Amino acid sequence: MNIRLDAAFTISSTLALITTCSPIPQPQVMPATERPTQTFDPDTKLTGSPVETIPPYKDQPPTGALKEFITDFSIHSIPYNKVHYGGPGKDGIPVIDFPKFVSVLEADDWIEPQEPIIVVRVKNDTRAYPIQILLWHEVVNDVVGGTPLVITYCPLCNSGIAFERTVDGEVLDFGTTGRLFNSNLLMYDRHTESWWQQANGQAVIGEYTGSQLRFHPVEMVAWEDFKQSFPSGLVLSRDTGEYRRYDLTPYHLYDDIKKEPFFYYGPEVPQILPSMMRIIGVEFNGISVAYPYSSLEQQRLINDSVGGNEIVLIWSPDAVSALDKFRISNARKVGSAVGYSRIIARRLLTFRSVDGKYFDAETGSEWDIFGRAVDGPMTGSQLDPIIATNHFWFSWFAFNPETQVYTP
Repeated sequence: MNIRLDAAFTISSTLALITTCSPIPQPQVMPATERPTQTFDPDTKLTGSPVETIPPYKDQPPTGALKEFITDFSIHSIPYNKVHYGGPGKDGIPVIDFPKFVSVLEADDWIEPQEPIIVVRVKNDTRAYPIQILLWHEVVNDVVGGTPLVITYCPLCNSGIAFERTVDGEVLDFGTTGRLFNSNLLMYDRHTESWWQQANGQAVIGEYTGSQLRFHPVEMVAWEDFKQSFPSGLVLSRDTGEYRRYDLTPYHLYDDIKKEPFFYYGPEVPQILPSMMRIIGVEFNGISVAYPYSSLEQQRLINDSVGGNEIVLIWSPDAVSALDKFRISNARKVGSAVGYSRIIARRLLTFRSVDGKYFDAETGSEWDIFGRAVDGPMTGSQLDPIIATNHFWFSWFAFNPETQVYTP
């Protein structure tokens, strides 16, 4: 069954065949309430799946992998019988190795104001990666502000994540395996052909198994937010070397909140939230918390403390889904969420939302969705971004089974 990015088909035809799963019992999940001493660590990474003892009958490499890869399949930390085809095989989803960029003014001709994008900032280099392009390519090997990064997006999980791609002094280039684990993208590096999990940046098959890519903060927001805030920024071009209808999504109607994910064979998902609920997840010092978009929409921002780190999650109502209507510009609004540290210059700030704008209570300064003070005494200041990752609830839980769920 080819559901992934064949130019002649869309995922919607497959979705019509999928029925909703039965409800799953609800284990108790407690909200994050602890407020320990601040020890913010920008290098903190999300916790991945633990290495498990794998019975011999589960130890055969994924179907077809031995013919496609030179990977050392004798080393792995995930059970092979839970690795599944996502449609095309190795590099069947073509990554972007030599990305081209255009100006905000030029990109504005083909990106609608409410379309979602991923924003990456390194030093003075600020770039936007439209989800309409990442839907069809999933991986971009890039260098931003002099730092080699891989920008990734898994449509089945709605997870947009960037990693530094230097491991043990070697700059790695990444491709797509055409396989999934827990319905999440498995990449491979072209140096050893080890397989890496997009959700947590861990190598799970091959020579690098157990290695961890370093997360780089990103913001997933609406195009309108980016073009107003960074008019001199760069935008990933549609000139990718591939022919695709980038204005259309191959994942038509995938993110229906009433449906269950498919190609998901992970742990049972507690129905404290719908499986397809959008969340933004954070993890510090072994404590992970999922913040449902439903709570963020009601409150507009959340001041919280996780693992000793004082943070703020900010929600904006503007972005539409890239996994809904066939033409992305016609999709429903789902909003977007970002996260920052609340400590700046050793000062703890408390934020509030007033008429759709964001202010800190201590100085009355106004802040934008990119964590920048745009008016008031702190004008020009920048909050430190944290590793805050957008997911569907099912995929966040699959890789963070001990997660807490925020409740107001």
